[in-house]
Amino acid sequence: MAEPTDTFDDFLPEALQRVSPAPLVDIGANLTHASFANDLDAVLRRARAANVHELILTGTDREHAEQAVELARRHAGLSPRLYATAGVHPHDASRWDSSLAAAMRELHRQPEVVAVGECGLDFNRNFSPPAAQERAFEAQLGLAVESGLPLFIHERDAGSRMLEMLKAWRDDISHAVVHCFTGERATLHGYLDLDLHIGLTGWLCDERRGHHLRELVGDIPTNRLMLETDCPYLLPRNLPAKLKGRRHEPALLPWIAAEIAHWRGDDEATLASATSDTSRRFFRLNASHEET
Repeated sequence: MAEPTDTFDDFLPEALQRVSPAPLVDIGANLTHASFANDLDAVLRRARAANVHELILTGTDREHAEQAVELARRHAGLSPRLYATAGVHPHDASRWDSSLAAAMRELHRQPEVVAVGECGLDFNRNFSPPAAQERAFEAQLGLAVESGLPLFIHERDAGSRMLEMLKAWRDDISHAVVHCFTGERATLHGYLDLDLHIGLTGWLCDERRGHHLRELVGDIPTNRLMLETDCPYLLPRNLPAKLKGRRHEPALLPWIAAEIAHWRGDDEATLASATSDTSRRFFRLNASHEET
């Protein structure tokens, strides 16, 4: 894989080629998704051109976690730097068994893996029954304690139960981030009271459903806030130009950062720098650099 250059290409319209005033970390990029199979090098090149320096590739099941680790290894020493998470998403919780637990435990030993997850609870769709979700999440909480890695958590319409489970484990786990937070004020403050981190996406850029988040972003302390695209999902709806195929990608993270800075009343460069520093500390990215 060639070293990416610092130039955009024709895929992004000029109106969407925004460069962050300070380096960014995208803590949630699903780059093992099939939609990136044919142009991943260009996607990474555009991320670099947008000043996105680190990407954490989300592992939502064994297959995608292994792919994320392999991708991070192939890209070692290049920019942007790639890391991986390894977990089982609540949608797939019914598949949890001892064999899967062993595979996750082995993945968590790999130096490219910087968090346990994506794991958690999703009572919105219930693709796996709630009892199966809780069982798989409880097991992965145990793996996080065993490995010492932070948690990368998914929660949708399950804030009350999530808080109950996390309170029971809070003294044993290290750090945890609730990624792609979309909940209400009481849930947010419950997470903050547990000293959890919060990941925000382009959901805030959606005029149909992001309004309540705009009122909440100022409640998140700067040292608890991180940014993510969750690409290829959650393309910001307020971009100034249309995008081919409407696939979200890391090069668009500066638009999310600018939107969040606006609603917090922050300077964009200050927010970018602060959230990146928080992300590097949380995922111990400097330590990962040394190990690899």
